[in-house]
Amino acid sequence: MPTSRIIVTGAGGRLGAALVREWKSAGMDVLGFARQELDLAQPEQMRRALDAVNFGVLVNCAAQTNVDRCETERDEAMQVNAHAVRTLAEICKAKGARCIQISTDYVFDGAKSTPYTEEDAAVPISHYGESKRAGELALLDVSEKNLAVRVSWVFGPDRPSFVDGMVKNALNQESVAAIADKIAVPTYTLDAAQLLKPFLFDVPAGGVLHLCNGGSCTWQEYGQHALDCAVEAGMPLKARIVGPLRMADLKAFIAKRPPNTAMSPAELTRLTGVKPRDWREAVREYITRHVAARG
Repeated sequence: MPTSRIIVTGAGGRLGAALVREWKSAGMDVLGFARQELDLAQPEQMRRALDAVNFGVLVNCAAQTNVDRCETERDEAMQVNAHAVRTLAEICKAKGARCIQISTDYVFDGAKSTPYTEEDAAVPISHYGESKRAGELALLDVSEKNLAVRVSWVFGPDRPSFVDGMVKNALNQESVAAIADKIAVPTYTLDAAQLLKPFLFDVPAGGVLHLCNGGSCTWQEYGQHALDCAVEAGMPLKARIVGPLRMADLKAFIAKRPPNTAMSPAELTRLTGVKPRDWREAVREYITRHVAARG
């Protein structure tokens, strides 16, 4: 029989670690599996790890998220981001459990000028996006009650992200820069934990869901706001202005990046009554409570 226990795979990652900690602190029964305990590249290990556990919901945060590596290691990307998702969904179905897959804004081609909704066609332009879209389809093929949750530009206290990198560079360098022609929405892991919680047991919506903070920005605007917040928090930055870069100038990129993948969380608000706060407020809280506090 399903229970109220929640499994989080990829518990060593930025989002997975936050979900485990935040939900445990709320008194929920959560069991996290890090990669060494449950490796999506090894199906038999996955089955052994999960067969012995009783649970009601599994949230899969594990993935191959290195966009350029996915371009060169395509079989690995498809195994981890798609085939393994089907295996997890099948394990959940056999246990009568719900499977929630963390997906990505990279399932879109970025050609739209307004925020993407769940109704927009997924047209990935990289193998990372293709593999994650294949994972969504596999998940929903096993059961339409499962949920694919798309997130973007995730930041939080458990592992360094773009925000941490920008502040670190500004502390040590006279000038910093970030991409000015790519738009998306930052997602704070602590907010994500609260926004996702109703979908564990209370809101049985299946299909696809966009989960992110409110608003949108370029990488440059994202970085600039982070530095502004760091200055407000009293951090001794050497650089205070984020200069512009163009995606076309970054020759190290292998995979194509979609230029605008801002997503609308309106459906999440419709289902839960909760409107995600603006990304600027979330970044300010993160800088003040975590980055500045660490020094």
